[in-house]
Amino acid sequence: MTQTLMWLFGGALAYFAGSLPFGFLLAKSRGQDIRKLGSGNIGATNVFRSVSKPLGILTFALDVAKGYGGVKLIPPLAALLVSGSCETMALPVFCGAMTVVGHNWTCFLGFKGGKGIATSAGMLLALAPVGVSIAFVVWLAVFLATRYVSVASIAAAAAMGIAAWPLYCNHHGAWFPGVLTLLAALAVWKHRSNIARLCAGTESRFNFGKHKERGTP
Repeated sequence: MTQTLMWLFGGALAYFAGSLPFGFLLAKSRGQDIRKLGSGNIGATNVFRSVSKPLGILTFALDVAKGYGGVKLIPPLAALLVSGSCETMALPVFCGAMTVVGHNWTCFLGFKGGKGIATSAGMLLALAPVGVSIAFVVWLAVFLATRYVSVASIAAAAAMGIAAWPLYCNHHGAWFPGVLTLLAALAVWKHRSNIARLCAGTESRFNFGKHKERGTP
């Protein structure tokens, strides 16, 4: 019963932490509804483009912190609440994944949220730093080559899903890279509208200056 309660508390806390819509709240601090600007996405890219570059960077940092905290802070807190113990990776992985679920389907905005890239990066930074380093290098290379944030994010997710198997399968078992691959697939699926715009030639490239191109992030 203690273990069950620990997982229930951990999952619930992680979901609600992940659901905190930092991009929406920061845009609201400027009197803007981020859902009505740009792509309508609450993530850092849309905040950066449509509201404020500093607020976009802050949104990214806070979304990363959600994923990291879901792994590092919530499992011991859940264990403390039920006087249990967290001695395996399973609960931290579960809580980290639930922060991504919360971000993608936040209960505070009608279960419509972001695409989970920054929150997933925070989770992976805590769980699989080598893998996320590889994903970041891929993201940066693709972004610099194309200036498409969406293409870079999709490539990074795919790289993480592939790299997870040789990096972690022997040490943790197949379940761990399996979870990371599922999260990578989820990230790609959340970019399906971007993929459609890429195919149609209407996806916009990132511009560090004033954004003038048509399309959405």
